Amino acid sequence: TANKRTLRTLFRPASLPPPVISETSPSQRKLLAYHRGKEQQEMTNHLLIDRALEVYHVTMDETDKGETAPPVTERPSTVRKYFLLNYLFLKKCVQSNPVVPIQQQWLRSVLTMVPQSLMEGKDRELLTEDLLKEVVRDYEKSMQRCVLRRALIKPDIEELAKLEEEAPLPLLPLGLDFSSTWHNSYITAKNQIISTLHILHPTMKSLLDFGYTAFFNFLVVDFSSSRLKGPVDCKSFKTDASLSCSKAEDEIMSTWHQRVMGLFTQSEALDGVKLDQLESFYNCVAVLMSNQLKELLQRTTEVFVKLFDPEDRSRLPLFKMDLTFDENRMEFYPSLQDLEEAILFAVDCIGQTLQNVQTIHAWLTGGTATLDAELPAHTVQWAKSTLKKSIRLNLEGPNEHLKGYVKSYGWLVDGTAEERINRFVAEQPSFDEYT
Repeated sequence: TANKRTLRTLFRPASLPPPVISETSPSQRKLLAYHRGKEQQEMTNHLLIDRALEVYHVTMDETDKGETAPPVTERPSTVRKYFLLNYLFLKKCVQSNPVVPIQQQWLRSVLTMVPQSLMEGKDRELLTEDLLKEVVRDYEKSMQRCVLRRALIKPDIEELAKLEEEAPLPLLPLGLDFSSTWHNSYITAKNQIISTLHILHPTMKSLLDFGYTAFFNFLVVDFSSSRLKGPVDCKSFKTDASLSCSKAEDEIMSTWHQRVMGLFTQSEALDGVKLDQLESFYNCVAVLMSNQLKELLQRTTEVFVKLFDPEDRSRLPLFKMDLTFDENRMEFYPSLQDLEEAILFAVDCIGQTLQNVQTIHAWLTGGTATLDAELPAHTVQWAKSTLKKSIRLNLEGPNEHLKGYVKSYGWLVDGTAEERINRFVAEQPSFDEYT
């Protein structure tokens, strides 16, 4: 039609004010040019916004008349820029409007759903205030986004997608059942734990005290002063380890175990324990006693291994070894393998101690059950591998000593010297050569 508005009629050439020419200094001309450029830029921006608004209204008029407007992405870049500026301007206007504040009764309703026990205590009031402030912030943010999406249609412009990278609105969880709360099951489990957690019983406290008094400064095998006694042979070392473990076991059974049995001969030991809980109560006693014995054996093993630390040889045990010559062969006696076996024997001896301690329930009922006091497999493996490495490092000196003997005198015993003598005699040397 004749009166149809087109892009050519919309965008009239912008008329800028003519430049002002006057007699001014170079500094004044530079300052005036800066201000003039700034004013022209502001005027251009206003013109762009006005043209963008006109294009927006024209597009809406075309849509109302049933005419399909071309997509924004298919329009010229200048038009897309106008749409972008228009959208950002309108978005700023919408966001500047105040939102309906959250009602106080809603916040009070939220607080009523929190158990009263969680509202009491130190710093709980400050925590509640922080949580309510967070709820208010989330509410206002959600309301602003909701109003913005209802008031404006976001144009499909690539530049706008880069400017606005906001997370999507949260969705309701799917597949989760909130019909029943966890509070009742929690209270039930809590009461069951309190009724069956026998470690809180006063008898267990006395049992812990007995173990601490008997074991805190006690070792099954103690070779820390072995170096002061001088060198020992491997056989004596193994005998000392075996006797030490046997004496330690007898001492523990005559002191600690006797006190524990005396404790359970008193009627007060089972106060508050129901008849149907006796088995679980004695199981708890057995576990506590087992842990005490295991801790003693593990601590003894760790102290023994530390004696052979190559970086600290102040308490390293001394072993008596002979350098022997037999069947034209020079070697140590006992051999290095026998020495390693004697040292590892002490670890096995520690692990075999206190393995037949009767449980309190078996002692009271005449049973044969024993406590589980076996060293963990990883502890034994660590101890033996560490000792083997330490023995190898500590025996580097004796090995070099043996190699020096072999290098210096091995030719006397391996047949080399005899062969040289026989060859010399066979040559029938003169008297001077004999000399």
